[in-house]
Parts: sequence; C-alpha cells; structure tokens
Amino acid sequence: MIKRLIFLATAVLSALVINLGAPLALAQVSQQQINNELCSGSNGDLTGNGTGCNNNTATDSINKVVHTVVNLLSAIVGIIAVIMIIVGGLRYVTSGGNDTSVTSAKNTILYAIIGLIIVAMAQILVHFTLQKVSNS
Repeated sequence: MIKRLIFLATAVLSALVINLGAPLALAQVSQQQINNELCSGSNGDLTGNGTGCNNNTATDSINKVVHTVVNLLSAIVGIIAVIMIIVGGLRYVTSGGNDTSVTSAKNTILYAIIGLIIVAMAQILVHFTLQKVSNS
C-alpha cells in the first residue's frame, strides 16, 4: 500500500514538474526578448541618453534562475511534506493503539512539519540574499 502511494506521488510530482516547467521557460524567453528590445533602442528615447538599458542583465538573469530553481524545489518539497503528513495521519489512525506504530506515525508528521518550516526559512533566506545582491 505504501509503495503504491509513493509511486502515485512520484507520478503526480513528475507530471506537475513537466507542466510547470514549460510555462516558466516561455515566460522567461518572452521577458528576455522584451528586455533585449528595450536595450536595443526601441524604447522611444530619441535623445541618445540610453536611459532605458539595464547594465545588470547578467545579475538579473542569475537571480531569476536561482529564484525559479528555489521556488520549484520548494514546491516539490512542500508537496512531498503534505503527502507525508497524510501518510503519517493514516498510520496514526490505523496504529490500533500499538505504541511503536503511534510513535512512528507521530515522528513522520513531526518531521514533515519540520521540513516545511525549513523550506519556508530557506525561501526567506534566498529572497533576502537575492535582494541584497541585486541592490549592490
């Protein structure tokens, strides 16, 4: 039963990653095309000052890639943590009062919640770091 749940969770996560990956790539290409057009002089600036071009495009693109990867990994870990909380709850309900089964189910739920907290803190840390790198 557990093997079937793990297989089903893996199949769902694979489908989710495939479905989320294509729109993200298309959105990045579109934004990059827009940035290239703006930097090439199509921003309507006839004075020749060139104020519409951003010189930090390499830093911005690295920040976007890091942000996208962290968001994707956080979503995957979040989905797995929710599935593990459900599995822990099912194991808790079906433990039948057996002390080792109850303890194991509680530990599963506890570790899944700790994983969610770590992912949330990692999001905050990455957001803070990228903001400081972009501003300097």
